[in-house]
Amino acid sequence: MSQPRAEGDGTEVLLRVRVDDLTPADLPDCAWAGSATHLASVAVALERAAAGEVDYLALRTAAGLPVAVGGVNYQVIPGAGVLWQLGVHPALRSCGLGTLLIRVAEERIRARGLTRAELRVEESNPRARALYERLGYTAYDRRPDAWDVQAADGSIQRYETVCRLMGKDLS
Repeated sequence: MSQPRAEGDGTEVLLRVRVDDLTPADLPDCAWAGSATHLASVAVALERAAAGEVDYLALRTAAGLPVAVGGVNYQVIPGAGVLWQLGVHPALRSCGLGTLLIRVAEERIRARGLTRAELRVEESNPRARALYERLGYTAYDRRPDAWDVQAADGSIQRYETVCRLMGKDLS
C-alpha cells in the first residue's frame, strides 16, 4: 500500500493500476469517458473484442475501477494496429496513465506479430498530439473525420473535425 508523501505545498499520492481487458460489466463505471452514445459504441467494440477483431484495454485501480481505456483495431490497416477511443479519467490526466495505456496497446500490437501502430488525433487537441509525439508517433497526413455525438438535450448530432494521422514503427 502506498503512503501519501508531503511535497512542498501539496501531497503526492501514488496510484497503483493494473491493466487488463475492459468488459461489458465495466461500462457503468466508465461514464466519465463519454455520453451514453459513446458508451454504446464501446459496447459494440467489446463485442468485436470477443471476436478477436480488436483489443479494448482498461487501466484499473486496486478496487477494479477503470481510470483509463482505449482500443486497438486490427481490421483497419493491414499490418498495423490502430489505436482509438483512448481516454483517461479527467481527474487523473497528466499523471502518466495515457503513456502507460499506449505502451500496453503497443505491446498488444507486437504480440499479434504486427510492426506498426497508427492513430488519429483531432487538430484541435494539441495536448494529445504532444503526448503521441513524445511517444514516437509522427504525423504523415490529415483528413476530415466525423462521428455522432449526444448533445446535452439527448439529441444526436454529427460532429465534424479534421484529424492528423500519426504512425509509429514498432519493429
